Amino acid sequence: MSRQARILLVDDRAENLVALEAILAPLNQILVPVRSGEQALQAAGDQEFAVILLDIVMPGMDGFETAAQIKSRAKNRDVPIILLTAAAGRPEHSFRGYAAGAVDYLAKPFDPWVLQAKVSVFVDLYLKTGRFDQLSVPLGAIEEIEASVALLRRLPAVLKDSDAAATAAQLAVRVGRLRDVLEASGGG
Repeated sequence: MSRQARILLVDDRAENLVALEAILAPLNQILVPVRSGEQALQAAGDQEFAVILLDIVMPGMDGFETAAQIKSRAKNRDVPIILLTAAAGRPEHSFRGYAAGAVDYLAKPFDPWVLQAKVSVFVDLYLKTGRFDQLSVPLGAIEEIEASVALLRRLPAVLKDSDAAATAAQLAVRVGRLRDVLEASGGG
């Protein structure tokens, strides 16, 4: 069973949330709809999201302020935000959106297939990054293995047993290769 990612949907209008849910349902991910910037901040504080779809024009806290506050938290710094707005043709909106930390900006009405494709890319990246993080976590364990290999080499029985010495040398080479791969991929 494949992992699922959470997608935060933020819009003050219930009908827009229903439309977003219908567009994104085929992705088979966990959709979390909220109706205000304040609720979005609460959700982003409580859960981890692959991507956030955020309406700009909302009563109270607008999308720009919401995006800036979400991005100001270390936990959410890397979460991509796609801004959605019905206020088409206002270039200052896109500039403000990017300044607030958004990675994309779509004017309503937008092509549902385009939105679905963009969200799908961010979900795939999130899930792949999660798998990479799981691989890179045991880097400390590699250091423990290296220390164990060094201790094995210091034992008198191992120094006299050529098979054990050869095995320890092979293990050291393999650990070194694993370390090189992890460091080259940014995991170290």
